[in-house]
Amino acid sequence: MKRVEIVANHSVQEDLMDALVEAGVARQYTLIPAARGAGRQGMRTGEAAWPEENFVLFTYCGEEEARAISEVVARIKKAFPKEGIKYFELG
Repeated sequence: MKRVEIVANHSVQEDLMDALVEAGVARQYTLIPAARGAGRQGMRTGEAAWPEENFVLFTYCGEEEARAISEVVARIKKAFPKEGIKYFELG
């Protein structure tokens, strides 16, 4: 069993969710709609100075599904190279 976490800018949320549905993966997930912080792509505080926010999606799945989710995230990262999109896998 793997825990997969995706942290990304809101600007890619719809594209990512559509791609996951199309791939038939991450059918059960938890979505945290507003995540604030700082990373390599800059601040995401939801305030006037740094108005953008991230979202966090996580799911538990087997190795094969985790690999498929990783491939979906890689495609989205390639399509949006300047948006902060991070993939983490635990377990």
